[in-house]
Amino acid sequence: MKKEATKATEAQLLDLLKIVLPKATHDPELAGKIYKAVEGELKSKARVGAFEKFCAKVELPDLELKTIRDVKTQLAASFGDGDVKITPNEKEQTLSVEVVMPDGTEFTSEIKVNPNAGIDPTEEQEITFKFVPFPVCLPGDQELVWFLGKRETMTPEEAGMALAKVEEDYWASKAGQKMLRDRVERCFPEFISRVPAGMLTELGLKRHYKTPEAIKALRTLPPKK
Repeated sequence: MKKEATKATEAQLLDLLKIVLPKATHDPELAGKIYKAVEGELKSKARVGAFEKFCAKVELPDLELKTIRDVKTQLAASFGDGDVKITPNEKEQTLSVEVVMPDGTEFTSEIKVNPNAGIDPTEEQEITFKFVPFPVCLPGDQELVWFLGKRETMTPEEAGMALAKVEEDYWASKAGQKMLRDRVERCFPEFISRVPAGMLTELGLKRHYKTPEAIKALRTLPPKK
């Protein structure tokens, strides 16, 4: 609405100049130059406003090549008759934008990277929980420990049940069935060394090492006398 009102005002001003200039000067050439100068200034002002508005609203989540190309495409569509030049600055995390119009007018600005660009703040964001240590061992050999991780919101019992489910799902999968056909023993060590990381993380688990480590008993220092 505001943009339409501005255009209407500028059109009224130009119409008024057409009426006033012939009365203010009897030199038609001078009147024409003044009219064109005012018209050109109004167009230039409108382009500056459009350029600044574009740079303020453009979404720049990163400085990846695809993102930069998208920005350049948008600029070219808005200023089709201008020469568009963009230069990324990795250190400052900005994108320098320059548009040179055929009449020599130049527009320059810098767009800052906003990692949250395109994210609706009203939408609920997915909460990512940290992983905490979840060491496990087999009942028959409790000195050999596999160092796994579990989401901090899970109890050890919940993590144990999740791990059992992943193991069952793995051996039932195509990859697990192929291993069994290849005479791979169906056991925990074979499972934990072969299961895809995605199957573990899907249920809140993480594998740090595929092979177990023996528990190291530390030698305590004698107390100082």
